[in-house]
Amino acid sequence: MIPYGRQSISDKDVAAVVDVLRSDFLTQGPTVPRFEQALRAACKAPHAIAVNSATSALHIACLALGLGPGKRLWTSPNSFVASANAGRLCGADVDFVDINPDTLNMSTTQLSDRLEQARRDDTLPHIVMPVHFGGQSCDMRSIHALSDEYGFRVIEDASHAIGAIYDGAPVGDCRYSDACVFSFHPVKIITTGEGGAVTTRDPALANRLGMLRSHGVIRDAGQMTHDSDGPWYYQQIDLGLNYRMTDLQAALGASQIARLDRFVKQRHDLAARYDEAFEQLPLRRQRRDAANRSGLHLYPVQLDPALPDRAALRLRLFDMLRKDGIGVNVHYIPIHTQPYYRALGFNDGHCPEAESYYQGALSLPLHPQLTRTEQSHVILSLRNGLRTLGLS
Repeated sequence: MIPYGRQSISDKDVAAVVDVLRSDFLTQGPTVPRFEQALRAACKAPHAIAVNSATSALHIACLALGLGPGKRLWTSPNSFVASANAGRLCGADVDFVDINPDTLNMSTTQLSDRLEQARRDDTLPHIVMPVHFGGQSCDMRSIHALSDEYGFRVIEDASHAIGAIYDGAPVGDCRYSDACVFSFHPVKIITTGEGGAVTTRDPALANRLGMLRSHGVIRDAGQMTHDSDGPWYYQQIDLGLNYRMTDLQAALGASQIARLDRFVKQRHDLAARYDEAFEQLPLRRQRRDAANRSGLHLYPVQLDPALPDRAALRLRLFDMLRKDGIGVNVHYIPIHTQPYYRALGFNDGHCPEAESYYQGALSLPLHPQLTRTEQSHVILSLRNGLRTLGLS
């Protein structure tokens, strides 16, 4: 089976992890700070806080920005459930802003309209969390301008987008946000096995994020409520969590990030071949902004929304491709349609563009390990499948 995503592990990656296994520290040693320094350099951000998953990163970013009961998080429905769950884990209310059908990212027009109504209703969000779907940055300039007007904080869910470029700078530099979150799951652009990180320009926020990832405990005498009892002393000054990244994970990440630009270029080369092959096929593709650079975590396509019984046709095509050894997937089931969120009062029609996209969506294999022969098989199989369905 050709997977839709797959890690690329080199001998240097293996050696880096083995070096840590043979060292004195497996958890809180020197390798996590080294990986954080590499992240700061890659993202051109002053602060990077590595944690054990992107979900953890989203959670502590929300906590650090004061999200809690009685406050609201708005995010995209076209994402994995972790984006919204981070807000619920803080005890906040969550709502969803529909997507632009071309970019598949949060619609700034929808966001602006919703904010104007929320101001009239006194229900403005505390945090807006745009999701850079597939690796393509949202329109962060516009979102930042709206945050100035309406007074909300911004967390970029860039789980798909390390290595992406927006407005001439790396995604993660936080010019247009308070914080930016990355994922290092094995199917993402670089991996630490499981892992995530938050970048920010705000030193006070960075300090709070570092405390929250480690039980709310500090060891810096200058931050303590009274004089230290001795070199062993620590204080818990907030209710934190154990979200620390291990040195084993960080060693893999530090090795991987050295190949970040190469990984992104390989993804673009593969995507360009798909683009050319699918030019004449009845498929809609995510619009990628030529002025910026996507991280290209995903290559999503969708059957024409005008097709009758599109969901049934997508299922038949999905099954044909899987039987042909191609591990296509679907990203994403709109979060608000999940049973948990339906129980909170969300119904079909809340985000019609995201719901429409889901009905016809497929994610094709895209990763640096994908060979030209494998990609040719994907292209031929997709063409044959569409022909079998009478769509080409």
